[in-house]
Amino acid sequence: MTLKEIADELVAGCRDGREVENLGRLYAEDAVSVEAADTGMGRETAGLDGIRGKHAWWDANFTVRDARVEGPFLHGDDRFAVVFEMNAENKETGKIDHMSEVAVYHVADGRIVREEFFYTM
Repeated sequence: MTLKEIADELVAGCRDGREVENLGRLYAEDAVSVEAADTGMGRETAGLDGIRGKHAWWDANFTVRDARVEGPFLHGDDRFAVVFEMNAENKETGKIDHMSEVAVYHVADGRIVREEFFYTM
């Protein structure tokens, strides 16, 4: 897949609720995910299974009430960015937070090899 095809499919999958399905299609087995802050599991997660675990943790702890995905924004031939905004309810507390983040995805050999998330603390 080209950079644009990967970026377009990642965004479409996020809009359609196919994020987990797309992990196996779009990500390298040794992909790395980096958060802006330690959310209790460390800042960096290595490997596709670890990234799947992050998605499982999110789904177990939050319900997305509404979301907006903007992009993708291509950068050269190996990166793209996506802007995410959402209102998510913490399943344990019921608190709803507005979240906004920028994600930068690095692509090599037709797969996402690194994702980095930027957000306010």
